[in-house]
Amino acid sequence: MTTVAADTAAAVTVRTAPKPAEAPGRRRGAPVRIIAPVVVFVLVMAGWYFASHYLIAAESRFLLPGPDEVITEGLLDSAVRAEILSALGSTVLVALSGLVVAMVLGVGFAVVMSQARWAEYSLYPYAVILQTIPILAVVPLFGFWFGYEFGSRVIVCVMVSLFPVVTNTLFGLKSVAPAEHDLFTLHGATRRQRLLKLQLPAALPAMISGFKISGGMAVIGSIVADFFFRQGEPGIGRMIDVYRQRLATEELLTALLLSSLAGLILFWVFDFLAGRVERAHGRRR
Repeated sequence: MTTVAADTAAAVTVRTAPKPAEAPGRRRGAPVRIIAPVVVFVLVMAGWYFASHYLIAAESRFLLPGPDEVITEGLLDSAVRAEILSALGSTVLVALSGLVVAMVLGVGFAVVMSQARWAEYSLYPYAVILQTIPILAVVPLFGFWFGYEFGSRVIVCVMVSLFPVVTNTLFGLKSVAPAEHDLFTLHGATRRQRLLKLQLPAALPAMISGFKISGGMAVIGSIVADFFFRQGEPGIGRMIDVYRQRLATEELLTALLLSSLAGLILFWVFDFLAGRVERAHGRRR
């Protein structure tokens, strides 16, 4: 009788126990994620202004104009702003096209390699080689072979952004716990069912991490290709070269900052998706 009563009391205690409160550190983390980058930004701008106005001689200040001058002569000048934004739009279009192709090819290669050990042994070394090829050396060759227009720039973007997608996706596909594989084997799952219902969902967080890395690299690849090809619709790479030749440092820094912002926005988009995926996985567990 005593044992039964104790068990009943324990069961009631478990049922009526309140849910654990949200961790204080997590509540404090949200403001910090906003305030900390803003503080660093203000410090960088202050250091930049100080270096431009107090560390560099007045006759050499055109080499490093202050942030106020960059904003006035770059961002706030309507003609310069329109020119840079038009070129940036062309660059972002090429980068997004290359990124989509790299995502499709990278996930496809990773899936093939995850299904057969011989496929991984055959293909993965060439993915590594692709990553180690100096991009500046092969960009002129792509121009000779495929021309200097949109397609060649996309190929450059694919080349520089493919490896992170392949590596992260393959890692995610191979990180499934053996117990989960055993469960699917017990239920007689086919290879296709195992891939679609177990491996790909488990690999999604790692896959998106690869997309985050490749997004910024695709923007860099588009700028490099435009810088060297110098034909077709002008992108931000060609405008950077033009500003360099004119010694228009304010416009040059504006173009650099806006192109960096484009890569940062791509990173934020995939970071947001990664957070949603992690929360979805947490709810399933």
